[in-house]
Amino acid sequence: MWHIKTIGEMNSLEFYKILRLRIDTFVCEQQRIYHELDDNDLNAFHVYYTNDRTGETEGYARVFKAAGHVTFGRVVTSVDARGTGLGSRLIEAVLVLCKEQWPNEEIIIESQEQVVGLYQKFGFHTFGDTFTFEGTPHVEMRYTHGEDKKND
Repeated sequence: MWHIKTIGEMNSLEFYKILRLRIDTFVCEQQRIYHELDDNDLNAFHVYYTNDRTGETEGYARVFKAAGHVTFGRVVTSVDARGTGLGSRLIEAVLVLCKEQWPNEEIIIESQEQVVGLYQKFGFHTFGDTFTFEGTPHVEMRYTHGEDKKND
């Protein structure tokens, strides 16, 4: 089941499961030591998928306005959900939310290099140089509503 909530709309168990998924992936699996929880969580829409059978959060992203554009990040799927198409469905849900909340705003993200291809399928374009964030190579990507290339 898909959910879109602010932090104030979530209960503590929902937020706990989201943080567990983020920490399991970004801190433990990717072996990065950094503050996973930050102030952006307070201002974001949290888009997440909960498996109806297990009750576990299997996919997640947060979406918020920053510095004159819309951005999203902490995009993650659980180990068990990888390869099922959940990541693509998550990006689709994020883009729908962006179009509803900020219909004319540019979307700029910072993508880990390893998943640039996923975002390119949706019409994102890289710009600028590769940079290292929390020990992982990233690149900035831009999307403008109406440039969706997924169905080409």
